[in-house]
Amino acid sequence: MAELGALLFDVDGTLAETEEGHRAAFNAVFAAGGLPWNWTQAHYRDLLRVTGGKERMLSHARLHDPERFAEVEARVGELHQAKNARYAQWVAANGGALRPGVRRLIGEAKAAWLRLAIVTTTSRANIDALLAAAFGGANPFDVMICGEDVSRKKPDPEAYVVALERLGLAPEAGVALEDTRNGVLAARAAGLDVIVTPSLYSEGEDFSGASLVAPDLDRGPDGTLVTVATLRAILAAPG
Repeated sequence: MAELGALLFDVDGTLAETEEGHRAAFNAVFAAGGLPWNWTQAHYRDLLRVTGGKERMLSHARLHDPERFAEVEARVGELHQAKNARYAQWVAANGGALRPGVRRLIGEAKAAWLRLAIVTTTSRANIDALLAAAFGGANPFDVMICGEDVSRKKPDPEAYVVALERLGLAPEAGVALEDTRNGVLAARAAGLDVIVTPSLYSEGEDFSGASLVAPDLDRGPDGTLVTVATLRAILAAPG
C-alpha cells in the first residue's frame, strides 16, 4: 500500500470558481479590441472542452468567425495577455474566494507534512493573481505547474507527470483534485487517483475513472468532510 505523500490541485473550478472571471475578462478584451464576440455561459461551457485560453480563442474563430481567423491568430498572444490582466483585476475585486473545504484540506495536509502541488495548464499570471488574493504572501504550494511549463495541455498527462517528477513522488503516493473530465483523463493517465468536485461549468460531465465525486470538499461521502483520512483510505482501497 502506497503512503499518501502529496495532494495535486487543479485551479480553475477546483481551487476556486473562477471561470466566470475568465469569461468576463475575455468579453471585455473582445469589446476593447474590436472583436464582435460575446461569449455566453452556454457557449463558454462548450469552449471549455478546449484547454487553454489562446486555444479557445482560435477554436472560436475557426468555427464561428473564420473570416477573422488570420487576424485572431496574429493577435492571439496580445489578446491573451490583455485578458489575463483583466482577469487579475476581477480576482482582486472578488477576493479570491476558495471553494468550500479547500482551505481546510490544505491546512490538514500541511499539518500532516504532506506536500502540495498546483497542476494546471492556465497561465502562471492567473495563478499568481488568485494565490495573492486567496493566501497573500503565504503561498502553501511546494510545486506549481502552469501552462508555460508544458507543451501539451490536459487531457494530456504531461502536467501531472512533470509535477510528480518535481515532487519526487511515484503516482501511487499522490491524489489529484479536479473538476473536469479533461482533468480526470490527465490525472488518471499519469497514474493518479482523482477526487472530483464538479464546478459551475463541469456539472454533468462524465467523471468515469474518478475515485470519488462530491459536490465539494465539505460534502463528501454521506455528507461528511473530505479529509486527509478520506484520501488515505482511497489509496488503501484495493484496485
